[in-house]
Amino acid sequence: MQPTANNAPENAPQTPKGLIQDQNLLIIFAIALIAILGVSSVTPTFPRLADALEVPPQNIGLLVTVFTFPTVVLGPVLGFLADQFGRRKILVPSLLLFGIAGTACAFARDFNLLLLLRLLQGIGAASLLSLSITLIGDLYSGDRRTTAMGYNASVTSVGTASYPIVGGALASMGWYYPFALPILAIPVGLLVLFALHNPEPKARLNLQEYLRNALIVLKNRQILGLFLASAANFVLLYGAYVTYLPQLIEESFQTSTFTIGLMLSSVSVAIALTSSQVGNLARRFSPQTLIRISFGFYGLALLLVPFMPNLLLLLIPTTLFGVGLGMGFPSIQTLLAELSPRQYLATVMSVNGTFFGIGQTLGPVMMGLAFAMGGINSVFFAGVGLRSPSRSSSVYCVCM
Repeated sequence: MQPTANNAPENAPQTPKGLIQDQNLLIIFAIALIAILGVSSVTPTFPRLADALEVPPQNIGLLVTVFTFPTVVLGPVLGFLADQFGRRKILVPSLLLFGIAGTACAFARDFNLLLLLRLLQGIGAASLLSLSITLIGDLYSGDRRTTAMGYNASVTSVGTASYPIVGGALASMGWYYPFALPILAIPVGLLVLFALHNPEPKARLNLQEYLRNALIVLKNRQILGLFLASAANFVLLYGAYVTYLPQLIEESFQTSTFTIGLMLSSVSVAIALTSSQVGNLARRFSPQTLIRISFGFYGLALLLVPFMPNLLLLLIPTTLFGVGLGMGFPSIQTLLAELSPRQYLATVMSVNGTFFGIGQTLGPVMMGLAFAMGGINSVFFAGVGLRSPSRSSSVYCVCM
């Protein structure tokens, strides 16, 4: 049996012309917003938490590590289960676990217990982002799929920009208040259970047959190229921008942490605005072309950063980088959905999620090596060099 792609799910419900008003898509937005809640909403409270629980500063990062680790390890397994048993049977327990374990963190007063609860919350989070994207692939096709992917990226970017502000405001009342936000996952889980209408897999394949054909799909050079492009996105985002741009701003302009936060938020704003227009861009350009253009934006943005003489002009490269991400990220998801056979879609998207995690993990390490060898500016020049082979590899694969 040779797997073939199914780009237009025959059982996908017809939605109104106004895609943004579709109930299914709004529920998908809610799932995606929960998926990105677990880190950005609580990091502002880390200094107060460290003082309250007497945690050494070098250990506070474990709260992020134990949360993100399950996504790397369990993502493909949960994707396989979602392909075999249905999206809802994985999403509902995941959202409930996320909500219960995450909310319990607000009541923990021991750091080791907090780490255990964060690990459980991370297990709940492991499938959420990839399955939210999978649902878009299930429900929509053609331009509507591309538009929905863009809207979803835009919504998550708004969340990424907003959660630190919300978390910081709650942390002003007590370090534990931001940890209560995951309770929102429980009503979202109920919405998925009772209000989401999506075509679930009709039949389970033999495990040996499934794994054999899934391996054929995953070894497809176009899909592998898109996985590498996804990882490259997160290497550049988490390595150059999230980790080292704040240090460059502090060293070069001696500004406040609030201003640094605003500069980082400019990336999210640019992502949100651009990704909301990806559907319109897709009517003029293929996903492959949009991915090529996005890597061009990355390279130009990274090259400009060290030469910006003041904070105001630094908004130019941060905005260019956000435009690149807003254009490239949903285009990669769209092309993966088009290339993936329907019965393996959740598995492919979950493996892609694992590549997100690999990029998030390797980015700071790789750029840290560049920093050690040549200083802060070398981080961004190394990003330009990294972006070039990544672009060539991914474009070669997706265009074959």
